[in-house]
Amino acid sequence: MTSTLRTLTLAAASAALLLSLAACSTATPETAASTPAASDEAVASVIEGACVDDAGVTVVVDSAALEGGSAQEWCVPTDTAIGAADALAAADVETEGTDQYGDQVVCRVNGVPAEDLAIAAEDGSEYFEECATMSPEFAYWSLWVQPAGGEWGFAQEGLSTLQLEPGDGVELLFTLHGEPAAPVS
Repeated sequence: MTSTLRTLTLAAASAALLLSLAACSTATPETAASTPAASDEAVASVIEGACVDDAGVTVVVDSAALEGGSAQEWCVPTDTAIGAADALAAADVETEGTDQYGDQVVCRVNGVPAEDLAIAAEDGSEYFEECATMSPEFAYWSLWVQPAGGEWGFAQEGLSTLQLEPGDGVELLFTLHGEPAAPVS
C-alpha cells in the first residue's frame, strides 16, 4: 500500500512539474501578440554589414573560433523596437536549442557546430555537440547586446524576450577554450 501510494504521489508530482515547465515554455496568446513577428518586408530589406547610426539593429553571428567558421553581420532596418529573435529571423539566422532547455539555450546557429564536427576538448578528447543539455564550458554560444553608442555586454535576457532599439546590436558569439572572450567592436 505504501509503495503504491508513493508511486501515485511521484507520478502526480512529475505530471505537475511537466505541466509547470510546459506553461513556462509555451507562448500564451498574450505573450505571442506582444512581440511582433518578423515580416517578409523586413527580410527583404536586410542589408549586409553593420547599421549606420540608428538605421536599425545590427545582427552579428561569429563562429570564427571554429575551424572553417566566420563572422557575418547584417543590418535589420527598423525605426521601432524589435525582438532579438525577430531580428535574427529577419537576417535569416536560425538557432537551435537543446532537448533539456529548449530555445532558452542556444546550441547551434545556422547548423554550427555541425553534429559530426569533432571539437577538441581541453583533455585532448573529442566532443560532439548533441544539443541534449548545456554546451560544455569550453565550446559554447553566448548572446551579447550592445546598446546604441555603448559597449558590448552579456545579454541579461534570452532571445525570446530581449528587445532591441534602433542603433542597438545583438551578437551570437561562439567561444572555444575561452577565445574570443567578448565580441570584437
